[in-house]
Amino acid sequence: MTINPYAGSPFSYVAEPAVAPNSIVELMPGVRNLCDYVGLKAGERVLLIMEHTVDPVVIQAIAAAAAFQDADVRILSVAPFSPGGCDREASLDIETAAFREADVVITGTWWGEVHTAPLFFDQIKARSSRFLSLHMTATAGALLTGGRLPAEVFYALLRRTLRQLSAAKSIRVTSARGTDVTFSGPAFDPDPGAMRPGDWRPFPYGGANFWPTDTEGVIMVEDCTVTGVPEESLRLTLEGNLVRKIEGGAAAEQLRRYAPDGFYMRHGLIGLNPKVRIAGGTQFEREKHAGAFYCGIDGLTDGVPVKTGPGFAHCDCQVDRPTVVVDGELFIERGRLLILDEPEIREVAARYGPPEVILDDNPVMILPRRYTGTRPGGA
Repeated sequence: MTINPYAGSPFSYVAEPAVAPNSIVELMPGVRNLCDYVGLKAGERVLLIMEHTVDPVVIQAIAAAAAFQDADVRILSVAPFSPGGCDREASLDIETAAFREADVVITGTWWGEVHTAPLFFDQIKARSSRFLSLHMTATAGALLTGGRLPAEVFYALLRRTLRQLSAAKSIRVTSARGTDVTFSGPAFDPDPGAMRPGDWRPFPYGGANFWPTDTEGVIMVEDCTVTGVPEESLRLTLEGNLVRKIEGGAAAEQLRRYAPDGFYMRHGLIGLNPKVRIAGGTQFEREKHAGAFYCGIDGLTDGVPVKTGPGFAHCDCQVDRPTVVVDGELFIERGRLLILDEPEIREVAARYGPPEVILDDNPVMILPRRYTGTRPGGA
């Protein structure tokens, strides 16, 4: 029995629905935000690395927006990347050679850079490209919903979150399904500001990322990289930042096979984008929804955590509607991100339209074009 009410388990872009050619018109507000987010400038060399199965309308929308800004656009259609390093011998010479020559790289991959050594974060930081990843989100649905949130509103949410959470000693995550896990000593990514050479960012923009010093408790997995939505309860028990026990039928066995040497807790993310979908979205879309939470466990290397390179057996575990308490103070209540109601956030949202519309965390209420990025009057 599928226990997650919010999503199915698509396994690649080939399982995502295609859209009609005229849909490109409705994708442009989200794509404009994408180009603004990456700081695209006239004359820059832009490389689109898109898996063969990505919807052509999505590719055309991104390429057209970049070309409209007088960028030099190249589109590289590639085979789908494999998960968890299961095809580590695959040649990526063409991809990496093209990547080295680009000012801006925009990828539409399913498994993304974290599973691929030649495109892992250390390689991105060593190059001069600005790298924007549509990791499971090179879809019309993602551009129509989360992509339409004005970036300034997201940054306001991120700054407010970091102001409270950066000094936190503990973050406790619970859920109606039975998750009850505490992350101690979390170190957060700082406010990144404008993209710089060597930067990697996801799109749609989505959350506050952190690395815990210690993790203790139980996670009831509602969706994960390895199993999709499990057919029965999938339970992880963590002690000392290590996964000590995996329980839950076939899904548990699949997860154990994925990393035979075991897992450790690598990072967590608190979702901040109210317009990202939950229903119908892929895992890497849903995790960015305001009030959602996910954490990434990674495979041990010779029995120990190695954080300097790809773990390959990286597995993200989703909790859709958690309650999150930070140093004893409620931050998310049953999936509701409480700072959405704060005056400073509503003031920023009001620059683009009615705050109750901009910040409505029901993403079925898609933002009208006039509220999606350019301030009224062109300011």
